[in-house]
Amino acid sequence: MAAWERDISILRRDVVGLLLLGVAVAPSAALASETVTHWAPPRISSPLFESHAAFDPLTGDLLFVRSSKEFRGWRILASHCGQRGWTEPKPAAFAAPGLEADPFFTADGRWLYFISTRATGSSSSKDLDIWRMKRNSAQKWEAPERLPEPVNSSGAEWFPRPAPDGWLYFGSDRAGGQGKTDIWRARVDSKGQWRVENLGSSINGPGNEYEALPSPDGKRLIVEADDGYFESDHIANGWSPRRRLSPQINGNGSEIGAVFSPSGRSLLFARDIKGNDSGEFFVWQPGGPEDWPPSCPRA
Repeated sequence: MAAWERDISILRRDVVGLLLLGVAVAPSAALASETVTHWAPPRISSPLFESHAAFDPLTGDLLFVRSSKEFRGWRILASHCGQRGWTEPKPAAFAAPGLEADPFFTADGRWLYFISTRATGSSSSKDLDIWRMKRNSAQKWEAPERLPEPVNSSGAEWFPRPAPDGWLYFGSDRAGGQGKTDIWRARVDSKGQWRVENLGSSINGPGNEYEALPSPDGKRLIVEADDGYFESDHIANGWSPRRRLSPQINGNGSEIGAVFSPSGRSLLFARDIKGNDSGEFFVWQPGGPEDWPPSCPRA
């Protein structure tokens, strides 16, 4: 989640929309067939700000962030798909005092990542750290664990998103970056120690880069920055220089908290349309309809 809590003008800006390039189609073909539709299930959509959805691949439960209309006071809520649709969202079972946001399930359902200020219980975004939970062999969640330094720092960490190759991507305003908030990545080395590195000037600039989302196949990276959304291709020595995404779904408001469908063909994100009083979910399908997000109740 971006550091807009510290500067709401960044949140309300017009930004370039997200373009999913996780499917192997030429840009012209994608633009000709893509659709962007409002996803507003009863009890999930509300007058407040909904964002950062995550579907549990084993249970089908939905986690998402609900905050004030001004995008403050982030909390993770949970809903179950019942016979009459999504149930009334409740605080997640692992909830703790403070701010909590940016949930993400790994594809195998074994890990759940999120950010939280539970270590201090504060409502300040500067205390946000990356936490994760492991699902054991009995399919029960173990206690949340805070990732150690150097993954977490004295600064704020945002939007932890693991890639298929083992790297964990996240945003951070820690010292040593290219600008203000940068995109970083971390992984455990052969000695069992966490290694952290900045993605460098091909991805980061002198301003702010907040959210980095690897595609399910790990071949592309979507990056949200001060001046819009960009994408980069995975190359032999890292990531190609970022390039601005298509304006096809740009100009409608601020778009944040994206999540790919398992196939990589669809993208669910939150959009704060100018003139509206709340953030809403939208789904983008560049290659035509896909049965995702999951229908509820299920057939």
